[in-house]
Amino acid sequence: MGAEHIDTRLLEELTERSQDLNSDARRITGSALTDFAAAESASRNDITALESAASLENLLVSVYRSAVALPFVKNGTKTVAEFFDTTAQQHQAHAKAFNDAAAKAGGRAQTQPDETYEAVVTRALPAVKAPADVVRLALYLEDVAARTHTRNVTRVADTKLRRLFGSVAPVEAQHRATLLAVQSLLSSGHESLIEIPTDAPRLPAAVGSAAIPEVFQPIANARPMPEGAMK
Repeated sequence: MGAEHIDTRLLEELTERSQDLNSDARRITGSALTDFAAAESASRNDITALESAASLENLLVSVYRSAVALPFVKNGTKTVAEFFDTTAQQHQAHAKAFNDAAAKAGGRAQTQPDETYEAVVTRALPAVKAPADVVRLALYLEDVAARTHTRNVTRVADTKLRRLFGSVAPVEAQHRATLLAVQSLLSSGHESLIEIPTDAPRLPAAVGSAAIPEVFQPIANARPMPEGAMK
């Protein structure tokens, strides 16, 4: 499939939307939280899910903020650094939404990162030497978050909480899709094409299929609900 078959109109539309990801994330999580404020008290199981979800978001905030400070990111491709910075803000908004909902339901705010995956990050850090290494690590964590939040839609009992998890999960999936596209461009030697606005006609055709490898969001290997809950 040649580059001439890329639907550039769709790519341009997606690019425009991606530039406003931060406000979109804040809007959908804020709306879901407002709905939850009027909901009945959640179960202990629901609170556990919220606290654990917040722990994943806390870890992602830490990873992205650390990534932005790395010399090869800070002094590298501007678009990648901006994406990391914006995405950190989104994860912070998600963590706040989960923690606020947990507090409203009688739980406590989880300010610590997920211990299991914090250990994974600690082990991976010595091998992080280039943007591609950061992208690979972020991809792994975004995939875990997307799977876990999607799975929690059916795990929690409160319908308003289902909407909250259902509003955050697609944002994490969109992060993953963006990172997969960046990874594809880095591995194929097209780092100069990582930019916004995107020069769509110049993009390799493989970028499209690389960014969206599955039709539906998998939920296998979603994190256990109690893993990051308050002890």
